[in-house]
Amino acid sequence: MATKKKAAKKSTKKAASKKSSSSRKYGPSVGKDVEREMKAMKQGKLKSGRSGKKVTSRKQAIAIGLSEARKEGKKVPAKKT
Repeated sequence: MATKKKAAKKSTKKAASKKSSSSRKYGPSVGKDVEREMKAMKQGKLKSGRSGKKVTSRKQAIAIGLSEARKEGKKVPAKKT
């Protein structure tokens, strides 16, 4: 009996989590912005903000793409600090 109750609880948790994440975190056009920045990084044309140094990190390129999407008012989650 105890195993049946555990199985039932697990299935209800999964169903509840699916409902909360039904909407997209990022807007569909945000991916295009990030893709554009990644392409610029691979070509060696992507520069960082103030210093103007060349960006070599993939994570940095993604962060720049998301930041620009936020400035344009697209659907992007708030920055984590």
